[in-house]
Amino acid sequence: MKYFSVTVMEKGKRRQEIVKASNKMAAVNLAKNKFPSTMVTKAVETAAPLEDTLSNLFDALKKTAKSKIPLNDKISTIRQIAVMTDAGIPINDTLMEVAENTENAQLKEIYKTINKDINSGNSISDAITPYTEEFGHVAIAMTNLGERTGNISESYHKLADILENIRDNTAKFKKAIRTPLITLAAMGIAFTILIMVVVPKFKDIFDKFKTELPIPTQILLKLEWAFSNYGVLILFILFAMIFGVKFFYKNNKEFKYQMDKILIHPRFYLINKAIFLSTMHKYNLVFGELVKSGIPVSEALETAVGMVDNAAIKEKLLTVNANIGRGMSLAEAFQITGLYENMLLQMIKAGEAGGQLDAMLDKVTDYYDMKFQDLIDNLSTYIEPIMMFFIAGLVLLMALGIFMPMWDLGKAVKN
Repeated sequence: MKYFSVTVMEKGKRRQEIVKASNKMAAVNLAKNKFPSTMVTKAVETAAPLEDTLSNLFDALKKTAKSKIPLNDKISTIRQIAVMTDAGIPINDTLMEVAENTENAQLKEIYKTINKDINSGNSISDAITPYTEEFGHVAIAMTNLGERTGNISESYHKLADILENIRDNTAKFKKAIRTPLITLAAMGIAFTILIMVVVPKFKDIFDKFKTELPIPTQILLKLEWAFSNYGVLILFILFAMIFGVKFFYKNNKEFKYQMDKILIHPRFYLINKAIFLSTMHKYNLVFGELVKSGIPVSEALETAVGMVDNAAIKEKLLTVNANIGRGMSLAEAFQITGLYENMLLQMIKAGEAGGQLDAMLDKVTDYYDMKFQDLIDNLSTYIEPIMMFFIAGLVLLMALGIFMPMWDLGKAVKN
């Protein structure tokens, strides 16, 4: 939605009114309906009013600050629903029991509301749909499937399996990068402490030199000056930048798209591979499981693409369903995205032709999982040269910055 400054004339006097609409014509029509006794003369796109900007900002901040429901809590409640419905317990009793037992306050409130909606005559899928953001698209799809087949238990067992697979891969990736990140952070802190403690002790000696100091020494002295005088400000700016990036990433679609596009660029060593492989594994896992469960391909594609977090990859995958609607085969639609290797496309094509698409999608998912697991298992080997280069650079800067002037001083004394 955009904002338009609409000029209206009433009793020979002109005034400006701000109207929110999708386009200029809609703004004019809206102004005519909103101010029937006036004549609309002009509509020009304008910036949002200050109060609306502040309101949107506060809403976005609230959304950013809102705690996300832990995946483990969701899996636990979903598995509990599956077990209880499998035992023949009615869905409303099941939901009340789950709401009572869960320790997560958000989930407790959500399940109570869903149960209330079901008791009011709504279907389970209608009751859970408003919570798509909390549960995800795949939960909605599996709920719909369970209702259609009359087997909520089986659908929710499958849903829990999918979410557990995604959780395990995410946890494994975080665990793999935790040690390198801690090491780099420790090195950064140690270097800062050395700058603040060691360099000032040599500063007075360096000031007595009549010659120009070496570049490494100048860098150290400037860093020490910046940290001493603006350390708090630098820290504040650093945290503000991190918060700003996270805020705009969550609340600005264009910013998120550009960031996601950068992150999967080939220049981003390891990061691009990790994001691509984990995304493709998740997408194909969900798509394959939905097809195997009996959900139509078009609906399965729409649900699976909803699980994709990277906007740049998602943009390409969104074309698949549209191309299938134009008469293309699944393999051809996947080929156009440029995301699948030729070997995988041939497997999908063979699966379509032989009526074994679900089996071939399992193999495609296994392939991406194998590649992702290999990357994670060897992550330390890949990162080690980068860390060594970074650590060597810091040590070299410190050593040269302190000892080069000393060498020059020694030469001057000899002469």
